[in-house]
Amino acid sequence: MKYRVLLACEESQVVCKAFRFLGHDAYSCDLLSCSGGKPEWHIQDDVLKHLDDGWDMMIAFPPCTHIAVSGAWLFKRKRADGSQQRAVDFFMSLVNAPIDKIAVENPVSIMSTVYRKPDQIIQPWQYGHGETKRTCLWLKNLPLLKSTNIVEGRKQRIWKMSPSPERSRLRGLTYSGIALAMACQWGGSVYSNKLIL
Repeated sequence: MKYRVLLACEESQVVCKAFRFLGHDAYSCDLLSCSGGKPEWHIQDDVLKHLDDGWDMMIAFPPCTHIAVSGAWLFKRKRADGSQQRAVDFFMSLVNAPIDKIAVENPVSIMSTVYRKPDQIIQPWQYGHGETKRTCLWLKNLPLLKSTNIVEGRKQRIWKMSPSPERSRLRGLTYSGIALAMACQWGGSVYSNKLIL
């Protein structure tokens, strides 16, 4: 089955391209212009304006700046200025979108208590990348992701990344092995003759 897939808050197009590779009608959507090189597959706009556009599936990567526990030392200020509540509200707008199949991805965050515990926590080393980065998935009508290529490396490259103007964007990139697992396991190939290992 060919799905119409919305990749919410994805400017890199890593997951979008994985679904496109398997024949799905996938579009990334972000306030930022795409860095993935395929602007014809990108909607540069507020994703909340596009949740009713007839999607079969949405995989969302909402910003985690104000809700990730890695920034807990700033929570008092973020609660006071309202930024944390706005982030929670945005997350919940994605979770409650009128789309049949939904996955919302985020690091370990306050959403485990504000909303509910994630359905699954995955690591890049389960999908062919020798690094650690605990990633939570909240799922609706989608199965748990199965590991595809467990590797031995366990580097904390993301956590140790040096400060830079690009740090936030680079830390948020989805690993290609995880993107391909999402596309294969949640969408499958539209092409009967395309074998993906």
